[in-house]
Amino acid sequence: MAVTRVTGVTRPAAVATASQAATTPARPEGDLRDVSNLARTLAAQPPVNQDRIAEIKKAIADGNFPILPATIADQMIALKLNWNGK
Repeated sequence: MAVTRVTGVTRPAAVATASQAATTPARPEGDLRDVSNLARTLAAQPPVNQDRIAEIKKAIADGNFPILPATIADQMIALKLNWNGK
């Protein structure tokens, strides 16, 4: 089986632009500043899912929150031993 060269093939403009953008060096100092600012912003406060908190509070108020003594005990022991059980 022979392989023949195809000539006269042109790249679509979108492909050519994407490959040129991939070879153009990015400004690393600007990227590092952006990442640093993002890290500072995210570290300023813990991630909180207000919808989940409201759901848990409602379940506790309604008496529907599942209390599993074995799971609570396991987590307390893991906390005491400084161990992550997940």
